[in-house]
Amino acid sequence: MPRKKALKHRIDRSSAASVRSWEKPAAPIAKRMKSNAVLHMGWGRLIFAHTFERQQAIADLLREEQAGQRDVALYLRDPHVVVSLAPQQLFLDPSHTFRLWLNEYRFGRARPQGVIIRRIQTRSDVEALNEIYAKRNMVQANPEYLWAHRRSRVMLYVVAEDAETGAILGGCAGADHQLFFHDPENGSSLWSLAVDSQSLHPGVGEALVRYLAEHYHALGRAYMDLSVMHNNAEAVKLYEKLGFRRVPVFCLKRKNTINEALYAPQPEMPTLNPYARIILREARRRGIDVEVVDAEEAYFVLSLGGRSVRCRESLTELTSAIAMSWCDDKRMTARLLRRQGLNVPEQITAHTEEEALDFLAQHGRVVVKPARGEQGQGVAVDLSTDAAVKAALERARTVCDQVVLETMVAGMDLRIIVIDFKVVAAAVRKPPAIVGNGNHTVKELIEKLSRRRAAATDGESRIPLDAETLRCVREAGFEWDSVPARNCTVRVRKAANLHTGGTIHDVTDDLHPTLRAAAEKAARTLNIPVVGLDFLVPDVREAEYVIIEANERPGLANHEPQPTAERFIDLLFPQTRAL
Repeated sequence: MPRKKALKHRIDRSSAASVRSWEKPAAPIAKRMKSNAVLHMGWGRLIFAHTFERQQAIADLLREEQAGQRDVALYLRDPHVVVSLAPQQLFLDPSHTFRLWLNEYRFGRARPQGVIIRRIQTRSDVEALNEIYAKRNMVQANPEYLWAHRRSRVMLYVVAEDAETGAILGGCAGADHQLFFHDPENGSSLWSLAVDSQSLHPGVGEALVRYLAEHYHALGRAYMDLSVMHNNAEAVKLYEKLGFRRVPVFCLKRKNTINEALYAPQPEMPTLNPYARIILREARRRGIDVEVVDAEEAYFVLSLGGRSVRCRESLTELTSAIAMSWCDDKRMTARLLRRQGLNVPEQITAHTEEEALDFLAQHGRVVVKPARGEQGQGVAVDLSTDAAVKAALERARTVCDQVVLETMVAGMDLRIIVIDFKVVAAAVRKPPAIVGNGNHTVKELIEKLSRRRAAATDGESRIPLDAETLRCVREAGFEWDSVPARNCTVRVRKAANLHTGGTIHDVTDDLHPTLRAAAEKAARTLNIPVVGLDFLVPDVREAEYVIIEANERPGLANHEPQPTAERFIDLLFPQTRAL
């Protein structure tokens, strides 16, 4: 048979359609199939249930799941029967299985610019992929296992890499059923798809799915399956766009703390922002009573053993009114920290336009901000002309009638979280930037990025199409209707505030001891038990810094997977630490 015809036969859907994984195969077919097939994926085992004769063996394997792992039994012909064998320990996963018949796959004509899809090649690839899994609250893979099996033909891990920076943007894993257990259906599957929510590049998830689909298509596989939560509408939309269709395949899992929300009734919780939710989840995990006073403004009360603490997100009764007012007024914050020998930028209160312009003339580049305010409102960074300062003053006064000017200090925008006067987390915040594709305008690209940032943060992060964004766009040489060339990066805001589209990147383990000590000293100076301190640094591994602000209500959810919520509850209810 000519080679082309042979390949066509191998990927012909009809060659596998007579054998379905949810039906018992004929004896001659079953004989060719490997029995009791179990594939370890690094984060847990795939148990191919249709290769087992005994239902009890499937239940026993799931019950032997190791701590910190997530085993999945799939292609069960009688899932209800297996659950009945261990109803206290097993549950039917509330996910759908989607199948892509590879002979019907439509190859994509365009891929994300500036993104490389490849197999894992270095240990740092594995570490970066696990960091993304942790941020997505997914089970991390054993790094040694992944590294040892990086050249496996059965289990394939791929990552998406930023071609310019080398940063890992996402990844996924594939399993070759045919190679592993001589699958009569000639199938494959995709697992653990995750994309960094802060990636500037659109279409990374689709590119990863296409990479695996085309890999298995080239090998002549008949289909590629994947499992997705029933309520993940965005993912389902993507898979259906690529040609996936639902099939009657179900998964079983063992009940554990990782997936408790999938099988145990969850207490009713009003619609709260992610900064409140992360705290309430940890409180309830420890048996602390939660009363939501006002969901819209995120006020709640935590109670245990006769002690109650009123909170608004991470702001509690433990923060005094004096400490809160010190943080609220940026002038007072700077004065207090300067008196304690901590580094802060030079600052004035601009009572008149003339004072502001004199300060600009003296320093060349300045920052204008309301004396009181939050979430980056009214802040303009890196101003160097009289006109820009005048416009910024006017905008800042809409937020607060008192406006301050500071010397512009170049460097990384570093947020350090201090709880109970100890550093818990640190992250570099980056201003939002768009990447041109040669087709869309600046405004369209900003709107697309803003939608992705909003989706990734439950609506907390959006890029405003305001005068400050337009100023930054024009400073970069563009207008709203300009079309940036492919791979052209345009920074559309100067400030790195999360609420105006900024991204946040964990650097806790890299923090220089001097920065750690300065943050803890600043928290003690302000006498505040929970605080987010904003630093500007040339490098997080170096000692040089200035402190520009203190936030009395920092967003703890922004620093996952660092244990910010855990340390917060430790502070309020120290007797629950061991739980």
